[in-house]
Amino acid sequence: MTAFDRRDLLKTAAAAAAAAAAGSAVSAFAADETAAPPPFSPAGSVYYTKEQPGHWKGKEGGHAPEVKIEGGKVSVVTAHPMTAEHFIVRHTVILADGTVLGAKNFAPTDKPESSYDLPKDYKGKICATSFCNLHDLWVSEAEA
Repeated sequence: MTAFDRRDLLKTAAAAAAAAAAGSAVSAFAADETAAPPPFSPAGSVYYTKEQPGHWKGKEGGHAPEVKIEGGKVSVVTAHPMTAEHFIVRHTVILADGTVLGAKNFAPTDKPESSYDLPKDYKGKICATSFCNLHDLWVSEAEA
């Protein structure tokens, strides 16, 4: 499978998961017309965080990326063992306006560590993702 095919697969899977989750919420709401519709949050169902690990509860420590910001640099580390069967595939760092600051792919023999230069004088939220080949997409936030 090429990198392009994997991206399409991930986008399709994320869209399908969001649609399925939204459909479940709508079905539950329709059963009780007096109930307020439940709020939908993709955290814990489409992507995972330390606070909302969803069905991956107990996997947070080795999957949620750790983000450090020092001296105009963002460092991302995922405390995850790397084996051919189970490894972190990719880190991506995104700024508050949606700009992708950078990304790094990993092989099973790599350490899941990456760093990126922040734009000069950047202040704001930063999201880092860590994608595990078995345990999906994890997101952590930091503030610069």
